[in-house]
Amino acid sequence: MKNNRFTTAQLTLLGLMAAILLLMAYTPLGYLNIGPLAISFNVIPVAISAVVLGPVGGAVAGAIFGLTSFLQCIGVGGSSAMGVVLFGINPVFAFIQRFIPRLLDGICLGYIFKGMRKVSNTYVACAVTGFFSAFLNTLFFMSALVGLFGNTDYVKNLMGGHNIIIGCCLMVGINAVCEMVSSTVITGAVGAALSKAHLIPSAQISREKTKA
Repeated sequence: MKNNRFTTAQLTLLGLMAAILLLMAYTPLGYLNIGPLAISFNVIPVAISAVVLGPVGGAVAGAIFGLTSFLQCIGVGGSSAMGVVLFGINPVFAFIQRFIPRLLDGICLGYIFKGMRKVSNTYVACAVTGFFSAFLNTLFFMSALVGLFGNTDYVKNLMGGHNIIIGCCLMVGINAVCEMVSSTVITGAVGAALSKAHLIPSAQISREKTKA
């Protein structure tokens, strides 16, 4: 049978990632505000949690990220200019748009890493997971924004009269690129170090479990 139990060290690391997420949410460390959208470095602890604890760890970290992001809509732990406006339009939709994309991101990352470590070395698997942490966060976040608030004057103004694809690309711009680059490099490096500390199951063990 497949052993799904986590070690004490892994759970401790998840607690550390949760603490880092809270620290980043309530200090300027987690966000770099540029225009209506902020560059978020919170995708990195989510990726690391998914690398170490799979979809469960990714979901927990993603949920924390999403919750703190929503709280910024009401001025808790900083303030998001966009979040405040969206909350004023529809609080329920604002919660969905802020929380669900981050939760889904964390879950997906766990499966992405599981798949990647079967066909590549640990650093590459972690780096790819880091890249997708930022990429999927942007994709899910913008999809929810357009799907839930696309008909509002606020979002239409942000789009600047462009179609959805071009408008979204112009909105995320350099922010998404910075997130993807930083998350790829840092997650790859941290993941490789955690693997050496035996906090990540080796690829060989993973293959043996799959064959069994």
